[in-house]
Amino acid sequence: CHPQLEGLCSFLQLSTYPEHLLVRFCGWLLALTPDLSYTGAVILAEQLFLGRILSLTQPPSRHLMAALTSFCSKYSQPFCQVLVAAILREPGEGTEQTKLLCELVEECLEADSVRLVLSQILEVPLSEKLLLIVQAVLGRQEVLPAKLFDLLVLTLCQQAPAFATSMNYAKLVMAMLTMYQSQV
Repeated sequence: CHPQLEGLCSFLQLSTYPEHLLVRFCGWLLALTPDLSYTGAVILAEQLFLGRILSLTQPPSRHLMAALTSFCSKYSQPFCQVLVAAILREPGEGTEQTKLLCELVEECLEADSVRLVLSQILEVPLSEKLLLIVQAVLGRQEVLPAKLFDLLVLTLCQQAPAFATSMNYAKLVMAMLTMYQSQV
């Protein structure tokens, strides 16, 4: 019923809901039984949050953060799939979007979702904004699966020449050498 869900979202104009109502709406979503399907959660993440996040020019409001935190508590993987993919497609620095994703990685997302974020980032060439997100992932000090860790090391080595003067890259490499010394 995905076309129906998209139609319902459009009819209810969820993408234009006032932010203070998003918190209530997300609370209602969390109480649904059974849980939303993965695809249903992706559609709602797009409708409720994507436009708001991509248009941020200043830090998100406390209402938006509360709604995001609430939604991510149950549907973090669909949310990450939508948000990270959108941030990776966005040209430029996307400062507020990068800060928001770093905050979600550091404080809200479960370990599986953090690994999903990292794997999505490692599929594209790194940029300064992505280095900050990878730094936030490493700051969680999660144990990375060997395959993902090897891909991270390989990516950092291959893309090193592009970041010869980057302070963020230097910090990231230092964090890798400190946290994963035995594996490196």
